[in-house]
Amino acid sequence: LIGIFVGIGSVIAMVSVGTIVQEEALRQFKEMGTDILSINKGYGSGGAGGAQRKSGTITLDAAENIPKYCPEIVAVAPYTSTYGTFKDEGKKWQGPAMGVTGTFIDLNKLRLKNGRFVSDLDEQTYFCVIGSKVEEKLRSFGITTMIGTEIFFQNKLFTIIGIIEDTPVGGMRPYEINEGIMIPIPLVRRFEQGGEIQNIIARIAPEGNHIVASRQVTEYFQKTVKGMEVRVRSAEEIINQMQKQMRLFTLLLGAIGSISLIVGGVGVMNVMLVSVAERKKEIGIRRALGAQRGDIQIQFIIESILLCMVGGLLGIGLGIGASYGISVFSKWHFAVSYDAILLGVVVSAVVGIFFGFYPARQASRLNPIEALRSE
Repeated sequence: LIGIFVGIGSVIAMVSVGTIVQEEALRQFKEMGTDILSINKGYGSGGAGGAQRKSGTITLDAAENIPKYCPEIVAVAPYTSTYGTFKDEGKKWQGPAMGVTGTFIDLNKLRLKNGRFVSDLDEQTYFCVIGSKVEEKLRSFGITTMIGTEIFFQNKLFTIIGIIEDTPVGGMRPYEINEGIMIPIPLVRRFEQGGEIQNIIARIAPEGNHIVASRQVTEYFQKTVKGMEVRVRSAEEIINQMQKQMRLFTLLLGAIGSISLIVGGVGVMNVMLVSVAERKKEIGIRRALGAQRGDIQIQFIIESILLCMVGGLLGIGLGIGASYGISVFSKWHFAVSYDAILLGVVVSAVVGIFFGFYPARQASRLNPIEALRSE
């Protein structure tokens, strides 16, 4: 039973977790909208042997001018990030800081818990907006009023002007939203030489086409910045890629689970063979009372199926419990793959039939007279 239990349980758990992850990602994409493009700085190929060379630099002006030269794009939110040391109340910790523009909050569908977001007028002012994890850390230091509080980042004193609500990250949202602070892009250059823009989020026009928009953006950067190569991905492309990966992941898990099921099936077959050997007299009595070979065979196959179904149902319970625990720990919406549960029940029955057939056949072919003589 252990093989059936582990095999069905692992498949149910992993398929359910895969479903949860996929639904969570799709939910995040729906929150932001599927009319979003992710533009990332790429690397140009050059030199012998296909070596990579660093491409040109994306300037703030080049990023903000995208809607002007790309009709399919209506808004952009360039951003960059750096990593450094925070300090407050005599305590230090490491974390990210994102350089953003005022459009970042709208394109990422972020919600302010308190205060305001940084604007283009704050370019030379040491203002910052903090994420939910930074707020939690400051509260653990005994700070209760966040707005107006000053914290050090890379030895520069910033004043907190806003707090972002805890936001699901992933998809096209950067993880730094919750983990760090957001400051005007020009200030990043004071901590990191160059401080160039690495990423841009762009919104496609209501009647726009993501393929046309991607081509326009690529051509724009090739003309604007010498040697510039960018990687442009739409939400639709990322979703399709994610679904392909989940299908491959499911197949892999199915293969792993199948090994456990085969081991469990062999164990069930051995148990049934022992049962046949110990119940020869019972089989002989049934045959003497008129039971046909087919009746004996069906009896043992049903017993094998029931044995496998017990293991399968226990495995389904294990799988659902494990996936629920993972979803609670990860703060995801819990979801169960009912197709996987149905498949688990069907597979348990099939394993019972397949591995119970040989013992059942052996039982049905026993000589009734010899069976009655057995002790």
